Amino acid sequence: MDVRTDLNHRERATLRAVAEGHAEISCSCEPDLFVDGLACCDQHTAHRLAHLGLVMPARGGRWGERVPALLTEAGAMALEGAFPPLAAA
Repeated sequence: MDVRTDLNHRERATLRAVAEGHAEISCSCEPDLFVDGLACCDQHTAHRLAHLGLVMPARGGRWGERVPALLTEAGAMALEGAFPPLAAA
């Protein structure tokens, strides 16, 4: 999967919310995302972004605890579109 081309508008909006400090994430193997204190309406998106390594907890926590969400370097690159050109296959 190539996040340079495969992120949809909802995923990009979710990354922006994380980047702007509006999001919390639960500490678990299937992390849930909360935006401005409310559960994200699309947890599939939250799980996908976490599994792609684009968002992560800003710090450790107890199982199920909500902690600030952090945009990873890869997430920032995906959001900014700052990837190098794709190599020809």
